Amino acid sequence: MDMISRNSTHISTDGRWCYIVFWVIPHPASLTIDWESLKTRLLSPCPSCLFSYNFNQSTNPSPPPIYLLKVWIFDQKGLLHDINEILCNLQLTIQRVKVMPTPDGRALDLFFITDEMELFHTKKRRDDVCEYLKNALGERCISSELQLAGPEYGHLQGFSSLPPAYSEELFGPELLDKVSLHPLSQDMTTLKKPTVTVDNTLSPVHTLLQIQCVDQKGLCYDIMRISKDSDIKVAYGRFTSSTKGFQNIDLFVLQKDGEKIIDPERQKTLCSSLKEEMLHPLRVIIVNRGPDIELLVANPVELSGKGRPRVFYDVTLALKALGVFIFSAEVVRHSTQERQWEVYRFLLDESREFPLNSSKARSQIVDKVRRTLMGW
Repeated sequence: MDMISRNSTHISTDGRWCYIVFWVIPHPASLTIDWESLKTRLLSPCPSCLFSYNFNQSTNPSPPPIYLLKVWIFDQKGLLHDINEILCNLQLTIQRVKVMPTPDGRALDLFFITDEMELFHTKKRRDDVCEYLKNALGERCISSELQLAGPEYGHLQGFSSLPPAYSEELFGPELLDKVSLHPLSQDMTTLKKPTVTVDNTLSPVHTLLQIQCVDQKGLCYDIMRISKDSDIKVAYGRFTSSTKGFQNIDLFVLQKDGEKIIDPERQKTLCSSLKEEMLHPLRVIIVNRGPDIELLVANPVELSGKGRPRVFYDVTLALKALGVFIFSAEVVRHSTQERQWEVYRFLLDESREFPLNSSKARSQIVDKVRRTLMGW
């Protein structure tokens, strides 16, 4: 939904059915919007109306099969994003990525993907996707191959251990007192002042959470994710935009047991979690990796195991816009005591435009990546 700006949102539920209304306007930079495709994508996570409400809560649906797309390419600046964009347009979900450059200027890109639109039912359809990809990339593509990911590729999907210094900077628990993990430009600093208040007097059965914060991409997702992970039920919600770039949010909520949130410690913990997620929904830093420079982007993983959508797309878009060459890239999981994280690791290549040992160039890269991720 990068081509669409959300103007207002209303959420309502009776405990069984949920009713959501989005008032949206096309993004100024977009030329056309495939409304039918958007409708299909919005409906895909929704349960069928024929689905029995009295289902077995302990029954977990089978996860979709994971496919491995291998793409041999002549490596160029921005090409990784171009492949990513093609896959996103085909509505394929990228689960993991591994980029392996070779000394002769080529690269093998491995994409672990799931098929949301059921394009891969037959070998012919998988071959058609490879042919479409090759035609879209033109002479830059040497070959492509798509198949079910076998167990021999499991090591590329595993967990990664980061050096303690990087882990502390990315995942440190005391973040609310920091404006950012990396210095923000002045216009962004003035916007980062979220407030969360709790009111138990307005409704006899619900606790009202009133939130004011800067409008940013994924804001509704972040608030709903932390509510879900905190076992908070949202009975009614309203998101409204202001003319100054802020969102005013009212959420009427209940605890898992159906009661109000009365305990002061519980209120404090919830407010603190919401503020932290609005301040730091993603963590972005640049570090030294031996003689090389690495960009790290981390986001929390939902309790369901899902990562944040389109992070890889936005990061590669930002780096392409800056003309920064990605030497290698991978997506891994990292576990801390509190939660699991999805970490995007980009090994960057030195260039005249961006001498990566320069603190100014590093700050510019982090600022551009963060702005793109947050839609600022």
